[in-house]
Amino acid sequence: MRSVLTVCIGNICRSPMAEGLLAAGLPGLRVFSAGTGALIGKPADAKAQALMKKRGLDISGHVAQQVSQLLCRQADLILVMDRDQRRHLESTYPFVRGKVFRIAEFDGHDVPDPYGKDEAAFEHALALIDAGTRAWIDRILKITKPEQQTT
Repeated sequence: MRSVLTVCIGNICRSPMAEGLLAAGLPGLRVFSAGTGALIGKPADAKAQALMKKRGLDISGHVAQQVSQLLCRQADLILVMDRDQRRHLESTYPFVRGKVFRIAEFDGHDVPDPYGKDEAAFEHALALIDAGTRAWIDRILKITKPEQQTT
């Protein structure tokens, strides 16, 4: 495992927050994000930046980009926010099947889009993303850590 791509719609709210959390928890991996309908060139939403700053993570340098075949090929794992995004990626890029999962897959739910909503909606989305990223980080660390030799 070398790289993880997080995907939402606009690439300014959920996927940048997920990217920030995953990058902090997996410093040896390349973590990047994109959107299925990206607001290309836009920074992360101010509410998302503020919530992440409270956690000591700076996503102010984020710039939204459109998901592409190249980005999907570069990723070993693709984490989306909901079932519709998963279906969209799998139908647009069939080669991604088997490496696309919801970020909250293990909890069995989607992460609702907080775009244009109040801070409470962002906090709710971030709580779901945080729980999902923690589960993925644990799993990724288990498969990427070298086996310890006993001598």
